[in-house]
Amino acid sequence: MMDANDRADKLSAASVAIDGVRIRTVREAKRLTQLYVANVVGVTTDTISRWENNRYPSIKRENAQKLADALEVPLGDILRDEAPVPEDEPGTEFPPPSPRRTKLFILFGLAALLLLLVVVILARTPSSAPKAVRWLPRYAAPGEVIPVQVKVTRLPDAPFGFILKEKLPDGMRLVSSVPPSSAAEPAGSSLKWLVPGGGSPVAISYSVRTPAPFAQGKDVKVKGEIVLHGGGVNRTEEVGGGSEVRIGPYHWADANGDGRIDDDEIMPAYYVCDEMKGLGLNWKTIEAIWTGKGYRWDPKTGYTVLK
Repeated sequence: MMDANDRADKLSAASVAIDGVRIRTVREAKRLTQLYVANVVGVTTDTISRWENNRYPSIKRENAQKLADALEVPLGDILRDEAPVPEDEPGTEFPPPSPRRTKLFILFGLAALLLLLVVVILARTPSSAPKAVRWLPRYAAPGEVIPVQVKVTRLPDAPFGFILKEKLPDGMRLVSSVPPSSAAEPAGSSLKWLVPGGGSPVAISYSVRTPAPFAQGKDVKVKGEIVLHGGGVNRTEEVGGGSEVRIGPYHWADANGDGRIDDDEIMPAYYVCDEMKGLGLNWKTIEAIWTGKGYRWDPKTGYTVLK
């Protein structure tokens, strides 16, 4: 059986202590919404809010790494600093440790030092390749126009050009995009953008119409890849972030699918609509649902605001 020490070691290896203030500061500095970060990590906006308010001081290392990737920073930048160990008070005497315990302390100290060295090296090592991260709503109604954004990080000291390819699921069709799609299949399910070399971040926004009619309660998946060109070499990477949309009686701005658009959801929706003006998004409907008590969706009549 696993004793208490083994369980503690396993728990420590599987979780890390995050710093909510740092997380919020980085997110706001990069002008990322909680909704965007939540979709990239695969959690709800309530969870992101709790992390930023230190409601969960320790989380799974896997989720912490996803959070760091969404914020485009090394994992070490969002971890909490270890609290200093207080010095012994003058005159305090302790019994000398046994040789065996001293040996264990030395071994644990060396292991901790090695682990810390690895973390520091990984935190200071710049990412070997830029990342393309997709945001799209987690929920949407059949036949609804929804927004999609792909953000590509580029640095002035490492400029490059790229080709972005997005593959839409069966029945989903492109409505409009900024910048315009460089190429698309006749059916509109395969999209491409050619972006010349440069060192500034790029955001590609496009709107699509979800499949209709469609079996409600099922997910559709968007796939994509980015072909990076720099230094005379091409490299292909998969687009990260959100990839699945659940089709059902939901509005895309309802981030958690609870049948209403609350205060935590209205601002991210406003930012998206403001950045994607002219791409077919209906802000008036979103605002009307927010001012009401919720909404109901019907295949024939669409959205009905509950008063």
